[in-house]
Amino acid sequence: MNWINNVVRPKIRGFLTTRREPPDNFWFKCPACGQMSDHKALDDNLMVFPCCGHHGRMAARQRLAITFDDGAFDEIAVADVPLDPLRFRDEKRYVDRLKAAKAQTGLKDAVLVGEGKLGGRPVVAAAQDFRFMAGSLGMAAGEAVITGMMRAVETRAPFILFAASGGARMQEGILSLMQMPRTTIAVQALRDAALPYIVVLTDPTTGGVTASYAMLGDIHIAEPGALICFAGPRVIQQTIREELPDGFQRAEYLLEHGMCDMVIERHDMRETLQRVCGLLLPHADAGAAASDADEAHVGDGAIIKDDVPLLEAPQVQPAPDLAAGTSHVADPEAAAAMNGHALDAPPLPDGEADAGAARAPKADETHAPEASDSTTKSNGDGTAAKTAGANGANAPEANAANADKSAATAANGADLVAQNATRKKAAPKKGKASRSGKSA
Repeated sequence: MNWINNVVRPKIRGFLTTRREPPDNFWFKCPACGQMSDHKALDDNLMVFPCCGHHGRMAARQRLAITFDDGAFDEIAVADVPLDPLRFRDEKRYVDRLKAAKAQTGLKDAVLVGEGKLGGRPVVAAAQDFRFMAGSLGMAAGEAVITGMMRAVETRAPFILFAASGGARMQEGILSLMQMPRTTIAVQALRDAALPYIVVLTDPTTGGVTASYAMLGDIHIAEPGALICFAGPRVIQQTIREELPDGFQRAEYLLEHGMCDMVIERHDMRETLQRVCGLLLPHADAGAAASDADEAHVGDGAIIKDDVPLLEAPQVQPAPDLAAGTSHVADPEAAAAMNGHALDAPPLPDGEADAGAARAPKADETHAPEASDSTTKSNGDGTAAKTAGANGANAPEANAANADKSAATAANGADLVAQNATRKKAAPKKGKASRSGKSA
């Protein structure tokens, strides 16, 4: 009967009390506080640990799904690049590392590019997946970023980049570093097209990605606690041999020192991106006017498209009618000068004004005054008195006033000359004084 106690009963007991062990990836330990959270709770909370609010790393496909409307987007195809141009090998072959990363993430490389709608507005977005060889920047990743930016220029849509990378991919050497200037040129194409370029800095964003397209955006938004730097804090501390301040190179530290524009929690990221796109590009077709300029035509000095004036024609003021003795100049002094009136002359009676208009020269005649109209007279003391010549529209009262002014000016000049002569007589003669000194 021992077989019943030793075999049958343990099997029955094990069958009734057996518990299934959870999978290996069921529990996640919070890097900030160390508490455990299950996978389902993290997925429902957008990979934010409920214990302390730490923002965990998120897959690229999940990142785009929570950004676009209804989680729907079309993946943009990226041109193929050589897999292992340098035939690199360390502990493992580079080709084998690529195969393992593709099997783990289901991606072709570290960057996933998609286009969809955000708040009803067409948007192109790219997300880096840190699981794919630490999101490193290689030829394929650089080509994906450039393809997304060129697609945004083509569709006149904002471009959003979710950065998460450890830097340039060492297995591709100089070919990896060449992606930094290439992506910079693509960013310039976005700026030339006047399209928004928004960068979301996630944990971690380091190395050559930080030194290139990740810090060239129009708006930089960071997630809380994200590590954003070129060289890590451990390397810096070992180099300078000094203690670094708390929170050094974290998102909040960079916000205080002006390296990013805002720090937004993941739950509010989609709404923030939608609002920023609306501010930088108010209308979905705001850039269509620049790209469709060849469809517009010019009519009556205004640029018109679809029977709607895009740019009004400038309003030109009419030229003054000198022949009629009137002026459109707003300045009364300038108007009086153009009409030939003295500034201090009283208004003319109706009859004399009509007579002056009749004596005015025609439009095809020369309007320059004759030599007799404006003369310069000199008095006996050498002082010049200018008298304004009267044209056909001047009244006798204006001429009398001008004559009185000329006489007053001549009198003042005579007084000045007399005073100068008196000073000369009173002053001693230097020549005679010098001769008298020599004779003494």
